[in-house]
Amino acid sequence: MTDHERARRPLGRLRLGVNIDHVATIRNARGGAHPDPVHAARIAEAAGADGITAHLREDRRHITDADIEALTGMLRVPLNFEMAATPEMQAIALKHRPHAVCIVPEKREERTTEGGLDVAADDNRLAHFITPLREAGCRISIFLAADRRQIEAAHRIGAPVIELHTGAYCDAHNEGRFADRDVELEHLREMSAFAHSLGLEVHAGHGLTFETAAPVAAFPEVMELNIGHFLVGEAIFSGLDSAIRRMRELMERARREAFGEGAA
Repeated sequence: MTDHERARRPLGRLRLGVNIDHVATIRNARGGAHPDPVHAARIAEAAGADGITAHLREDRRHITDADIEALTGMLRVPLNFEMAATPEMQAIALKHRPHAVCIVPEKREERTTEGGLDVAADDNRLAHFITPLREAGCRISIFLAADRRQIEAAHRIGAPVIELHTGAYCDAHNEGRFADRDVELEHLREMSAFAHSLGLEVHAGHGLTFETAAPVAAFPEVMELNIGHFLVGEAIFSGLDSAIRRMRELMERARREAFGEGAA
């Protein structure tokens, strides 16, 4: 880290958003009511999650409308409602008015979200799409690749928040392609700083683990990490409460080590 980087300070306390989608995936694999993603949200709250993320897909493969209804009624921390930019999802968001709405790309054939939203190619429609959501009081974020053109487009349409897709960085790490990993990490670092320079709030997520979250947590511009699949997987071995507390401590330690004792 350069002297200039050491002199920079984090913009605030790093938040952890816990995605509970794959608790619902396990429930739906067999049918019935268990495990209950709403119960998982309660555990996450108690363990230190700063928010709960839930992606209501068009095919309802995991989170359901009833889950969103229940979460809206019981959460004490903010709900981050992930959704595709469709009229159906817009209507659901306007009905529930969650704290945050994160617009993500969505394809029926994908296993999980593949890459970021192509805002630059659809900026006029997206600008009109997010307007009523912003007017309803929802904080709008756009899930996108760490790409200057896409970040500029998100800023242009009036989205106050972006969430950088960390999948390429995490995949490179998991596959042992460490030179590629380091390139991807540096690119995420540069684009975090660029987005902040435009006045955007920066979040990050997708594929983050105990090993890969810490370097991203050390970016001073990043205000929130959203992590789900890994934490649900770890819950099988150590419990959800333990997995979340460990991730929370790891994030805070990474912040302290990057910026000194007492850093937010």
